[in-house]
Amino acid sequence: MGLRQAITPYLWFDSEAEAAATFYVSVFPNSRILTVARYSELGPGPEGSVMAVVFELDGVTFGAINGGPTFKLSEATSFLIDCRTQEEIDFYWEKLGAGGQYQACGWLKDRFGLSWQVNSQELVEKAHADPATSRRVMAAMMEMTKIDLATLRKAAEGA
Repeated sequence: MGLRQAITPYLWFDSEAEAAATFYVSVFPNSRILTVARYSELGPGPEGSVMAVVFELDGVTFGAINGGPTFKLSEATSFLIDCRTQEEIDFYWEKLGAGGQYQACGWLKDRFGLSWQVNSQELVEKAHADPATSRRVMAAMMEMTKIDLATLRKAAEGA
């Protein structure tokens, strides 16, 4: 299967591309591995080892490559998960954060080093409302690790 998007994010791993793709596919609904390409005798990786994986996460195509230790994932690139409910936030926070590192303001780094923002469009909309609402919501969020929608809603209302 080829790539169908005009722009497809590609993630660089040392040697964990298939394990990472398999993990992500297990977390997100409507997700699947599309292709696994292996190195041939021409290398540069060991013959038969995974070179690249193309996969879908809830309809969005991603690629992952085993490129060796030259580059590392960092917070400079992250993926925002738009959660509609606290239950969704809790689910993705626990699943993606297991074995990783929880960070401030709804960010986490998963066990493969990929950064995620487990958040809600509702928060973004409230943060871009009038300046007073924005200040209250942002102040409340800055005190959080995992996003708490009820607390942010109260802050937006001025409570």
